[in-house]
Amino acid sequence: MSHGLLHGKRGIIFGALNEMSIAWQVALQAHAQGAKFTLTNAPIAMRMGEINGLAELTGSQVISADATKVDELENLITQSMEILGGKLDFILHSIGMSPNVRKGKHYTITDYNYYSQTMDVSAISLHKTLATAYKLDALNEWSSVVALTYIAAQRIFPDYNDMADAKSLLESITRSFGYHYGLRNKVRVNTISQSPTVTTAGQGIKGFDGFIKFAEQMSPLGNASAIDCANYCVVMFSDLTRYVTMQNLFHDGGFSNVGVTQQVVDMFEEL
Repeated sequence: MSHGLLHGKRGIIFGALNEMSIAWQVALQAHAQGAKFTLTNAPIAMRMGEINGLAELTGSQVISADATKVDELENLITQSMEILGGKLDFILHSIGMSPNVRKGKHYTITDYNYYSQTMDVSAISLHKTLATAYKLDALNEWSSVVALTYIAAQRIFPDYNDMADAKSLLESITRSFGYHYGLRNKVRVNTISQSPTVTTAGQGIKGFDGFIKFAEQMSPLGNASAIDCANYCVVMFSDLTRYVTMQNLFHDGGFSNVGVTQQVVDMFEEL
């Protein structure tokens, strides 16, 4: 149902790959709520995914950009403002990649070249995006930037590997840039810590299917879906959340505040 929450707002959505992507669902919901935006992903991801189909559905234009390269981010942001007709009101950062996870490297025998790539793609890219927008004065006052994270930034999930380190850095960048950008332009910067969600990236993590089932049993409301996460992002982009900034917002059905549930206890007692 559309309430026009984003009517007249302009933005950039990073990371839509296919219908399984949270960013894809955010694009659909933002479009339904009246937003105009450009879509972007790295060239290799664009070749693998279906982003052009999403562009058709939402009346958007696609701009290829490697978010680890400042010159490409400058082009992306400049082009987006030209296409959309003005400065931006929101940005979604939904980017994450770990070569160590893909290659099955154990955390204790990390390949440090891969580790650097994980940090650059999954976290430092947010700093580069915000720094570029800051330099170009590309965001209107009271704009909203949301980056997607995961609870492994605070707690150990062994198979999440170096992505946990990247998410910790991502959340730190959110706080730091939220402070500086808030002072200058009242720009809000937050992370949303989502339930484990079936995405192309998530499926690459060892034991992911089993953990989704565990999280479902540990969450009083159950796991939050990609569509529900998209709805939360829309609210964060809207004027309803103007004074929320520098926060890590859990969107996980209560998982983050539960020690154990009776369902899990019963399961172990049956063993």
